[in-house]
This record gives sequence, C-alpha cells and structure tokens, in this order.
Amino acid sequence: MTNEPPVLLRTEGHAAYITLNRPKALNALSHSMVLRIEEALTAWSDDSSVELVVLGGAGERGLCAGGDIRAIHEDARTGGTASADFWRDEYRLNALIARYPKPYVALMDGIVMGGGVGVSAHGSVRIVTERSKVAMPETGIGFVPDVGGTYLLALAPGELGTHLALTGASIGAADALLCGLADHFVPAAALPVLVRELAEDSVPVVLERHVAGPPGPPAGGLASAREWIDHCYAAETAEEIVARLLASGVPAAKDAADTLLSKSPTAVKVTLAALRRARRLGPLERVLEQEYRVSCAALASPDLVEGIRAQVIDKDRDPHWSPAALEDVTPADVERYFAPLDANELRLVATASSQEVVW
Repeated sequence: MTNEPPVLLRTEGHAAYITLNRPKALNALSHSMVLRIEEALTAWSDDSSVELVVLGGAGERGLCAGGDIRAIHEDARTGGTASADFWRDEYRLNALIARYPKPYVALMDGIVMGGGVGVSAHGSVRIVTERSKVAMPETGIGFVPDVGGTYLLALAPGELGTHLALTGASIGAADALLCGLADHFVPAAALPVLVRELAEDSVPVVLERHVAGPPGPPAGGLASAREWIDHCYAAETAEEIVARLLASGVPAAKDAADTLLSKSPTAVKVTLAALRRARRLGPLERVLEQEYRVSCAALASPDLVEGIRAQVIDKDRDPHWSPAALEDVTPADVERYFAPLDANELRLVATASSQEVVW
C-alpha cells in the first residue's frame, strides 16, 4: 500500500474510475493529486471508450477530508506561494468537473469536507450514504469556504447555506440532499455492487436498482429548523445574525450562535459577504475567481496560521483570533479580501451553466 500512488486510475467496461488513495490522511488532496485527476479527466473526455467517470476514496473513513492543511499552515507561516499555486489548479479542476461532458459519479461516502466537496459536489451524479458527513468547516481555521463551496451553499434553500457556511456544521445524507449538495441516497453496503455495475450498465439503470429513501431524523434535521434558520440568517450583518439566534428562544439556535462565535470573526464576516456576492455573480467560474481572491488574502492573514495551529498542529482547540470579536472587524477589513489580484487573478472560461450530460 505504501508504494501505491495517491491517485489510482483504471478503466473497466465503459467506465473510468478515480480512487483517492491516501486513507491514512483521509484522502487529503495534494497539488500533484489535483493535477493527476485533471490530466485523467481531460484524456477521458475525448476517449470514446469511456462513457462515465466514477470517483471514490480508499479506506473506510471517507471520500476526502479536504486539502493538506499542514502544508497550507507552513506556507502561510513562511509567506510562501505554494498554496496559491495549488488553489489555482484545484479551482480549475472544480470547474472542469462541473462542466464535464460525461456522467461524473461521485461516491460521497463517509467524511466529505472542504476540497472533498469540491471534487464531488460539482459532479452530475452525487451519491450519499448513511455514513456521509458533509461539511465546509473553513471558518473554524480562519479560512473561508472555497472550491466552489460559496456557489453551492448560496444555492441552498433559504438561508440553510449561510448557516452551514458560518458555523461549519457537518450534515448527513438527508440534509445534503435537501441543500442540493447531493442527488441520491444509496446504502453504503450497496456501493461495491453499484460500482461494478456502472462498468456495464447505464447510470439511470444502475441508480434505479440501488437508490433508496434517505434516512430520516436525526440524520436529517435542517428541514424542521428552516423557520428559525431562514429568519435569523437573513439579517444584514453577522452581529445581527448572532443577536437573532440568541433571541429566538430556540435551543438549537443558541447552540448555533455559540458555535458561530467560536469561529474566526474575520472569516465569518468574509464568508457572509462572499456568499451574498456569489448569489449575484452568475456561473460557477465567476464565483471560483472570487474565491481565489479571498483565499489568497486569507493566506496572508494571522487567523489562518492561528486557526490551523489550534485545530491541527497543537490541537489545543483554543485559537486566539485577531481581531477577537465580530464588532472589531471593519468593512475595510472585509473588503480587503475581495481586492483584485491584477496579474495574479484566476481567470476561467465561464459557461452559462454546466454542460448538459446526456446519459
């Protein structure tokens, strides 16, 4: 296993398979992995023998927990540019997946977070299981949802996406389906057979055999929380969102406020602005370009280094944010994250919408 590459590629029948193969690291994405996946997808798009692509993760814990956080921490701490280079190619891959001309089947089993959402939730066929835990937890490390996450969450019903983005909450299969982050529920035990059958049969035929009704509460709780979520998160500012949550009288809303207040105040305010701007930007490519500006600005911020230190390096879970409170983050502080990068801008070819995939 130790000698195997971090991305396994194979073809069988009329299907091509991508397996993220770093199970000890929860299949965290590296720059070389992103480039390898892009290379394979580009080749398969022109290969008439390949009719669909299937993405999965090695091991039992999940598809992908995101990017290599320790590498990003070192880069941010030393003022490097490797993370910006990685994000440029990662976001290009996200856009490629979203407009891929063939069915792209993502098996969102187990943990799917951050960059894992980017390589799965933009696909045309997104499958979750009873083990799925989907999240964009970036505000907890002083970062902002990226990989098209602000695009996806901005499209969620009501203010559900705002709640998930600001708190970094993890959701199961039913809520992922409700929020538009997934399309189908398949029991985890059925995945090996589904994967084999995709090599010979069409996607609709295979799905008809295996798709089941999603698990109900407690796995899916957002639907019943829509009233307080939509009211509270519709507030104009992060401070007002917190005030509404605390005043709602709903225990879950107070918990959400406490969670939100534990996150980086700057990241929370920038995330809120990014989500609301994403709703007006149009196609995914424009949002990814915005996210690249935001991510590069975050790389130079003290909260990213401190957040990763507290959560991943030292694991003391006691980050010291700067500024320390929402009211201390000014509009100018937020606006700095959206400033043009001039010659370093990410520029993607936008499409009016993702290409229609014909099965």
